[in-house]
Amino acid sequence: MDTTELSEKIRSNDPAVGLRAVGALHQLAEQVEAISVALAREQGWSWEKIGDALGMSRQSVHAKYGK
Repeated sequence: MDTTELSEKIRSNDPAVGLRAVGALHQLAEQVEAISVALAREQGWSWEKIGDALGMSRQSVHAKYGK
């Protein structure tokens, strides 16, 4: 689903269409987050700094991406 299609679906009056769009947005956000966390770690960022940037505790972000 491209961004134009996603944008159209978000405005739909059909809840099923809107909810599928929300799911797609969540999936995209998770992918962007994982890529960004990996990049930050490659650049020497601490788990605390990454957690602060994401609004999460360092423990939470490490538990999610530390393995």
